[in-house]
Amino acid sequence: MASRKWIQFPKVEGVASRQAHADLPPNTFEREMGQEGFFGPSVQLHHVNPPTGWVEFTGPLRPRAFDLNRLNDAQASPWAAPVVLRNRACQVRFWRLGAPMPALARNADGDQLLFIHAGTGDLFTDWGHLAFEAGDYIVIPRGGMWRLSPAGSADVLMVEATGSHYHLPEKGIMGPHAIFDPAMLDTPAINDLFRAQQGAHETRVEIKRQDHVSIATYPFNPLDAVGWHGDLAPVRINVRHIRPLMSHRYHVPPSAHTTFVADRFVVCTFAPRPFESDEGALKVPFFHNNDDYDEVLFYHAGDFFSRDNIKAGMMTFHPAGFTHGPHPKALKNAFVQPKPATDEYAVMIDTRDPLEVGEGAARAENTAYVDSWKAR
Repeated sequence: MASRKWIQFPKVEGVASRQAHADLPPNTFEREMGQEGFFGPSVQLHHVNPPTGWVEFTGPLRPRAFDLNRLNDAQASPWAAPVVLRNRACQVRFWRLGAPMPALARNADGDQLLFIHAGTGDLFTDWGHLAFEAGDYIVIPRGGMWRLSPAGSADVLMVEATGSHYHLPEKGIMGPHAIFDPAMLDTPAINDLFRAQQGAHETRVEIKRQDHVSIATYPFNPLDAVGWHGDLAPVRINVRHIRPLMSHRYHVPPSAHTTFVADRFVVCTFAPRPFESDEGALKVPFFHNNDDYDEVLFYHAGDFFSRDNIKAGMMTFHPAGFTHGPHPKALKNAFVQPKPATDEYAVMIDTRDPLEVGEGAARAENTAYVDSWKAR
């Protein structure tokens, strides 16, 4: 990409704070409008009314919420799991697995990210065995064969990097060990459990390419590697090992919590952190227009302090161009919080291209979500 010189002329006009997200003029509401997500030039506008204080909102830009807990049908194959959201660079599914997979899976369309929302068990891959538990991120390289064997059932949020691969974010002056040390990434082992599942039993491999599934049937289990070397393998990290970037004097933007980067979208993790202690700093997410990215949040666990009537297993979708921020009850605690820290875990997906709502999400939609910003 060619270098850019933005049209920038930082200045202050009228009644305004000089520091974003802190020391707001009395009886005002800050709204940030920026370019390229939170990475380009931006302006903080100070309003006398909440930017989300509408009495009615209609049209395709309305915010959406989906209760994925209502997608109760267990699917034996990840490729049968309902699509929640998708675009040309990203596909999001919610998969409820009720028993060990009877076949192997292979994604020829892109790297596969599994986020384990619920359940424990074992993952078997070309590279060996990994245990899994709730809160695990597992990145499986494009083309790798794999099978989940849950101890009971498992709920999995799947995010495909269609046509691309997952990378770690550039951490700049923070250094490579910030947020999580890459040494925390676990890889599969060729151990006794892996060797025990090998053998001469007929095995199907369900291969997804351009969203069509082909099946290769072997007279043996093709997960039969005896060793490997290289720097391409599945990796696992749990959300409890993610140490969020924070400032006690400033509310950092969501981009500071980036966990994985793919072509034209990012995956971020909200993990428990202390609230900002500076008296003048905002202690809730600031109102903003994310005009270049669609924003998706999957709520995993905890108390989701900035949203109302949201519980674990739900997902919100804010299309690009929609102004959003804390709901009215959260706004009352904008500068004083009743507890010292958040306790939420959530997965955020920001996509550069517009997302389409899949049939799975449409079946689980809470159509009243748009009204959650109305003053009560």
